[in-house]
Amino acid sequence: MPLNIIIGAQWGDEGKGRYTDLLAAEADVVARFSGGDNAGHTVTVKDEIFKLHLIPSGIIHDRAICLIGNGVVLNPAVLLREMDALAARGVDVSPAHLKISYNAHLITPAHIALDKASETQLGQGAIGTTQRGIGPAYTDKVAREGLRAGLFAAPEELAEALHQHIRAKNEVLQKIYNAPTLDETAVSAEYAAYAQRLAPHLVDGSVLLDDYLRDGRSVLAEGAQGTFLDIDHGTYPFVTSSSPTAGGALTGLGVGPKMVDRVIGVTKAFTSRVGSGPFPCQLGGEQAMRLRGTGSNPWDEYGTTTGRPRRVGWLDLVMLRHAARINSLTELALTKMDILSGLAEVPVCVAYEHRGQRLDHFPTSLESLSACTPIYETLPGWQEDISGARAWADLPQNAQAYIEFIAEAVRTPVSYASVGPGRAQFLQVAAG
Repeated sequence: MPLNIIIGAQWGDEGKGRYTDLLAAEADVVARFSGGDNAGHTVTVKDEIFKLHLIPSGIIHDRAICLIGNGVVLNPAVLLREMDALAARGVDVSPAHLKISYNAHLITPAHIALDKASETQLGQGAIGTTQRGIGPAYTDKVAREGLRAGLFAAPEELAEALHQHIRAKNEVLQKIYNAPTLDETAVSAEYAAYAQRLAPHLVDGSVLLDDYLRDGRSVLAEGAQGTFLDIDHGTYPFVTSSSPTAGGALTGLGVGPKMVDRVIGVTKAFTSRVGSGPFPCQLGGEQAMRLRGTGSNPWDEYGTTTGRPRRVGWLDLVMLRHAARINSLTELALTKMDILSGLAEVPVCVAYEHRGQRLDHFPTSLESLSACTPIYETLPGWQEDISGARAWADLPQNAQAYIEFIAEAVRTPVSYASVGPGRAQFLQVAAG
C-alpha cells in the first residue's frame, strides 16, 4: 500500500485535521512530519471537540498507530499535557498506539525564551511567531546544535547536553537580549522526568514506516501549517521554520518518493492567514466578519493554538495553482463551503494586477506580492443551507459550479468538500 500525504494548500488553518481524521479511518499509520505545537488541528466527533497540537489527528481512531516524525520539533511538556488530556477522555496514548521518532528535535525553555526575546526586539518588524520556540529549535537543528528525542533513552547524556545547551543560551539571552536567564539544574530535572514517561514511545520512525509500507499497509502523512508558510516556497520571511510541503513529508518521515500515491491539498472555500505578511485578497469590515464569525463557534476563524482572529479574504486561485505545482497535488479537498451560503455573489481571485501587468503566477518577491491587487471573477452564490449535504446531488447548482470552477482553474480535481465542523459533514465530489 502507498503513502498518502495531506498538505495545507494555503497559509495553514485550512482544516487538515478533519480530512486526516476522515482518511485515518482506513490507515494503519498516521504520521506527523513537520512543525511543532505552533500547529493546531481541531477534530469534532459528535458533540466532542478535540484540539490537537503535536499528536497526529489519527489518534482518535483506535486502529491507527500514530507517529511523531523526525521532522517535528517537540516540546515534551506540551506533548504530555496533550497525552494526559486525551487519556482522560478515553483515548489510547500508550506506547503501542503513539510513537516518537528518535530523531525528532526537542524544544526547551531556552528556545521559548529566545523566541519571545527576538520578537520583542523586532518590535513592529516582528514575524508574528507563536513564541513557542519553534524557530530557535529549528535553528539549532540546522546549526547541528540540537537535542534529539533519542536522548530520552540516555539519561546521563540528556543531563549533560541540557546543561551545555542552557549555559550557551543563557549567554545569548543575557548579552544579546538583556533578558532573564534560566536555571540549568531545574531544566535538567524537568527533562529527566519527561524522559521517564516518553522513552518507551521512542522508535526509528523510518524503519517503522518502511516495514508497514513493504507489508502492504497504508500510511497517511499529516502536515502542519501550509504551503505558503514553507521556509523555501512560502511568503518568506513571514513563514514557519520547516517544510510543510510534500517534499517536507518525505524528509520529515524518512521515506522515498516512489512510495507516494495521493497528495491531497486542503483549502478553505475562501482564504485566511494568521500573523504578519502580505495578503492580496484580505478583506476588512463587515465582509471579514461575515467570513470569520464571532469566535463563539469552533468553526469560526480563530487560531486553534493562538486564539488570534484570522485575517480572511476571498478564495485566491493564484495561490492554489502555486500550491498544486509545488506539491504535485493529485487532488483538492475543500473546507467551509457552508460559510459561503447566503451570499448573492462570491468573488474569486483569478490573477493579480501588478503595476499595470497581469500576473497569473504567484510572485517570489515579497515586495512584488505587496504591490499586487486581486483580479476577481464573480460567481453566483447560493442561498440554501448546505450543512446537511452528504452527496454531490445535495448541493445547489451554484455550489456545484463554484467547486467545478476551482477544479478547472487549478487544473486539479476536487475530491471532497466539507459543509460543517462535524465528522459526518462532508461529501465526496468528482469535479475536474
